[in-house]
Amino acid sequence: MSALKIENVWKEYGDQIVLENVSLNVESRAFVALVGPSGCGKTTFLRMILGQEKPTRGTILLDGVPLPPEPGPDRGVVFQRYSVFPHLTVLGNVMLGKELKASPLSGKLFGAARKTAIEEARAMIAEVGLTGSEDKYPAQLSGGMQQRLALAQALIMRPKVLLLDEPFGALDPGIRHEIHLLMKRLWNETPMTVVMVTHDMREAFTLATRVIAFERPRDRPEEKLRYGATITRDIPIWPPRRAGAAA
Repeated sequence: MSALKIENVWKEYGDQIVLENVSLNVESRAFVALVGPSGCGKTTFLRMILGQEKPTRGTILLDGVPLPPEPGPDRGVVFQRYSVFPHLTVLGNVMLGKELKASPLSGKLFGAARKTAIEEARAMIAEVGLTGSEDKYPAQLSGGMQQRLALAQALIMRPKVLLLDEPFGALDPGIRHEIHLLMKRLWNETPMTVVMVTHDMREAFTLATRVIAFERPRDRPEEKLRYGATITRDIPIWPPRRAGAAA
């Protein structure tokens, strides 16, 4: 299961209110797109689910349990800027999470454990369409290939929730379409919930099961510090999309 429950969440930085009174239930295996103007707190909301930020007030539950106060393997993330390690090969990048989880100090696996991790990493690399690139470094990959690598790096840990922060915004339209098809397939085949921030409304309605709009209802200059953004629209996609069904 991978259900999220956000209850009366506020986020403040000093005197500035960024988000106010946000409540949202996200069912397991949903694909939720967060949209809204720049600066309305979408990425802040995503970072709170990830564990990089803490709510000032309110609670965030994953399968009924409060989120730990730091990021963990149950939540994967892919950013717009390629979040892979330039000094590691494709195989090394995908294996890294497994290595650090098993051996936090050395970051190395040996013997049978290493062999198993290599097999899992190669399978995931094939899953995202990068077979044959295992020994290449990120600088040798195109932008689309780097995002495929970032997805593999996140998914190798089998997260309950995959968080996407405008991950496809820098890609050319043709490559973005290919990544959209890949993302649909991965969501259908992998037991996870997806929460994605995007400025592209077409992307939101193409991929998501629900589109959630964040806005500041009171946005005059004198109100921007005193009032934050909140959810103003919750739009279910019709006909409904369900994970495991035909894309």
